[in-house]
Amino acid sequence: MAAGIYRTRLAGIRALMREKGLDALIVPSSDPHLGEYVPDHWRAVRWLTGFTGSTGNVVITARFAGLWTDSRYFIQAADQLRDSGFELVRLRVPHTPEHIDWLHDNIRKGGRVGADGRLISAGMARQLSDSLKPKGIKLDLRCDLITPLWEDRPPLPAEKAFVHQIRFAGESRKEKISRVREKMASMKADWQLLTAADDVMWLLNIRGRDITYSPLLLSFALVGMEQVLFFADEEKVPGALKAELDRDGVVLLPYDTVTSLLGSLPAGSSLLLSPSTTSAALYRSVPGKVNITEEVTIATRLKAIRNGTEIKNLREVMVRDGVALTRFFHWLEKSLDSGIELTEITAAGKLESLRLEQEGCVGLSFATIAAMNEHGALPHYVAEAGSYTPLTKKGIFLVDSGGQYYGGTTDTTRTIALSEPSGRMKSDFTLALKGMIDLAMVRFPYGTRGYQIEVLARRALWDHGLNYGHGTGHGVGSFLNVHEGPQTIGTAASGDLKTIIEPGMLISDEPAFYREGEYGFRTENLILCADDRETEYGRFLKFETVTLCYIDTSLVDVSLLEERQLEWLNAYHETVYKSLSGHLDQDVRRWLKIKTAPLKRK
Repeated sequence: MAAGIYRTRLAGIRALMREKGLDALIVPSSDPHLGEYVPDHWRAVRWLTGFTGSTGNVVITARFAGLWTDSRYFIQAADQLRDSGFELVRLRVPHTPEHIDWLHDNIRKGGRVGADGRLISAGMARQLSDSLKPKGIKLDLRCDLITPLWEDRPPLPAEKAFVHQIRFAGESRKEKISRVREKMASMKADWQLLTAADDVMWLLNIRGRDITYSPLLLSFALVGMEQVLFFADEEKVPGALKAELDRDGVVLLPYDTVTSLLGSLPAGSSLLLSPSTTSAALYRSVPGKVNITEEVTIATRLKAIRNGTEIKNLREVMVRDGVALTRFFHWLEKSLDSGIELTEITAAGKLESLRLEQEGCVGLSFATIAAMNEHGALPHYVAEAGSYTPLTKKGIFLVDSGGQYYGGTTDTTRTIALSEPSGRMKSDFTLALKGMIDLAMVRFPYGTRGYQIEVLARRALWDHGLNYGHGTGHGVGSFLNVHEGPQTIGTAASGDLKTIIEPGMLISDEPAFYREGEYGFRTENLILCADDRETEYGRFLKFETVTLCYIDTSLVDVSLLEERQLEWLNAYHETVYKSLSGHLDQDVRRWLKIKTAPLKRK
């Protein structure tokens, strides 16, 4: 789309701002559930600026229009914002509200800042208000200036929700509701408000199709000690599911009645909610005489710890996903050797088709990142028509992809050499790989938080004056979001820094290194926390690597590996081969045997 259309839209926004007497307008990349992935209906930042990344905050004044985003998107945003009227503002610290500081410094005393309170969290609104108040700047959270201008806005999704079966969930909705109520009672909470759709899906054992890569039905829930009030589009809940919910004490109500129900909570009652996932608009609808406790929701914490059934399903899913990945890399190598013309787009399409052949796979968990050479330096690059690169037997190819299976969600990154790598390439790759291995091998005492062990993933890179700008590990849902807290390693991007790592938590392990304009290296496995041992010094935990996919050893500089790292890599490859070989045809099995052969020192 020509950049001029974005300048036109910016002019339209500024005209409405003048009418409303606003000095500044904030436009976040979120929906009323404040999740990372949103339906096209709510992708206002993309419509307004042309930027297609998953996170960013826009601030508009009469003379300035900027997009704040993190290092994952610096190169992409600079390209997409060119000539749009918007400029890129690089976040110094990822996932921080630095635009708030800018507003404080640049808006006149007594000015007015507007935002749509449905799309900003209660916590963020509080930060805004606290920052602007000393200058007498008023914050108006009833400013939806997008809807009047977005004439061809996509409608909200209309597909039906469906039951997440007990053989995958491992626990009935009645059992989950009972566990939540037990926690509520211990916290002296009469009500628990669930605003993140993944929390609602987990609690009620249902899934939906409102988000492209996450099986979510956009909905809210209000959990009481007698009933659960479930706010969703009634047309999207089939009759049989409605009957199930009713039998389990779940009352289905229209989606847009959640505000009025919150407003009718009795004085003196207590409500538990998360200020980071509850919108400012919903928060303000709670009567002043209701006692609010702000905390990560009970559902968020409970669903982060997989039960035995979910872990069993996860292991089976990892085998299927590993088979698809192995077949893909075999196909890729043979196709390039045969001179078949391939592109980033055709490669991503082939991998998707191979995944969909696997039992229980219903789609991707995010848009596949298939990145050749310099595109690999863009952590969230997605090839599109007109901007893709052909694959040739010259350079580096990074593939970050995942699948949504009824039994679990996957996320794997591999980087392979399509030609003889240089010494610097091998060094860069190996230093990042050392961090991945060190994190996978760590033993740690119960009570440890993710940020306390992240240094292990960065140590080898730091020793050489190198680093990467994104976090090291994010939680992964169980047939839910590919990025799902509260567990996290390194940043609060998709989690809670105060959360300890516990057995049953699944986390990504993905140190990386990027050289802008040249290539990117990232090796990502999913690791499952488990008990290690009890000693006189307490309970110790460890990680089990559950991802099953070979690592390209042609990129490894063995001289940089410590002995224990080399042993880990060889043992991992032995596990990969044993786990996958029985599911592969003879040609692919022979090929994988070579790819997983033990590395030896020269």
